[in-house]
Amino acid sequence: MAKRRVGILTGGGDVPGLNAAIKQFVVRMADAGVEVLGLRRGWAALLHIVPFHGADNSDWILPLTPASTRTIDRSGGTVLHSSRLNPELTRPEAVPEHLKSLAPPPGPNGKVDLTAAVLQVLQFLRLDALVAIGGDGTLSFARRLHLEGVPVIGIPKTMDNDVYGTDYCIGFSTAVTRSVNFINDLRTVAGSHERFLVVELFGRYSGETCLLSSYLSGADRALIAEVPFDTDAVVALLAEDKRSNPSNYAVVCISEGAYPLGMQPFESGEADAIGNRELGGVGRHLREALQANTGDRVIYQRLGYLMRSGPPDALDRLVAANFATVAADLVLQGESGRLVTIGDGRYATQPLGIVGEGKKRVDPDRFFDRERYRPKIVGVMGLPMFLV
Repeated sequence: MAKRRVGILTGGGDVPGLNAAIKQFVVRMADAGVEVLGLRRGWAALLHIVPFHGADNSDWILPLTPASTRTIDRSGGTVLHSSRLNPELTRPEAVPEHLKSLAPPPGPNGKVDLTAAVLQVLQFLRLDALVAIGGDGTLSFARRLHLEGVPVIGIPKTMDNDVYGTDYCIGFSTAVTRSVNFINDLRTVAGSHERFLVVELFGRYSGETCLLSSYLSGADRALIAEVPFDTDAVVALLAEDKRSNPSNYAVVCISEGAYPLGMQPFESGEADAIGNRELGGVGRHLREALQANTGDRVIYQRLGYLMRSGPPDALDRLVAANFATVAADLVLQGESGRLVTIGDGRYATQPLGIVGEGKKRVDPDRFFDRERYRPKIVGVMGLPMFLV
C-alpha cells in the first residue's frame, strides 16, 4: 500500500506563526506515518510544477520532515515562501510558459482561469489532501478546489484578523503587540520634541488592528478603515489633545485604508496579482493638514512590515500550533472542505465556503466613537476575546 501524502502551502502576506503551524502539522503527520510535501510560493507552485516524470520541480516542492522543520518555529515568515497569485484569476502575462498554449482565453474580467492546470498537477503529485494557510484570497481558491472535489483543509491567517467565520487568525496578536510597543516607543520622541505623532498601520478594509492598538496604547485618536473622517475635526481634536497634555504632544493611529470624507483610500503604483494597488499615504495627508493648521511639527511613521516581521508572540505560537493540530486531525479522519476556526473561545471548524459568505469588519456603532474618533470599548461581557 502506498504511503499517504499530504501537501501544505502558505499564501498571501506572511505573518508570524506560519512556521509554527507548518512544524506542528509536519510532526503530527510524521507520527501518523504520512509524508508531507511543502508547496513553495503558495498557489504559484501548482501552476509552475510541470506534471511530467523527469521534470525538475525542485524549485516548487520541498519535502518536509520533523528534522527539517525542527527549528523553524523560532522565526517569523514562512519557510515555504508565499505569493498572492490566485490560479482562477491569473493575469495573462503571468501564465507560465509551459501553460501558454493550453490556457483558456481570458474571461470578462480579463483574467485567465487555470484551475484545470492545478487539478492536473494535484493528480500528478498524488496528494491525499491539501492544507492551505492563508487569508481571504488563498482560502477562496481553496474553496474552489473543494468544489472541484479536492480534499482541502483551510487554516486562517492574516494580521488584520478579517477572515469571515473565525474569531481569530494567525498573526493578529503579534501585529497588535508590535504596534502597541512601537507606538509607545515613539512617544519618547514625540514628547521630547513636543510634536504630533501620526502612526499609520496596515489595514486595507478592516480597522481592527488599528482599533485595538489605539485602545491598548492609549492613543489620543484613532482613524479606522470603516469610518471616513473629517480632516478639520480631527486636526482640532488633536490640537486640543496636545494642549491638554502636560508633555505637549498628541498621538493618532490611522489604518492605511482610512480616508477623509468625500475622498477615496490613498493608493499608488500598479495592481498586484490579485488586483490591489499599494495603500498608504493617508497619514501623510493628516500630517500636512496638522502642520498647515497648527504650525507645529509632526512625526509621521508608517509601521508597515514591522508589524508582521520577526517571531510570533506566545498567543500566535499557541494558536498556530493548535490550528495545525486540528487540521492534521481532520486530514487523518478523512474530513475535507473545512476551515479551522476559533468560535466563542473554542477551537472548532466551519465549512470552507463560509469564507465567502460575508465580510468581517469592525462594527463602528458598537466599538467606535464617530464624533470623538477613538475606540469605544464598554460592556464587553459575553463578547469574543478580540471583540469582533
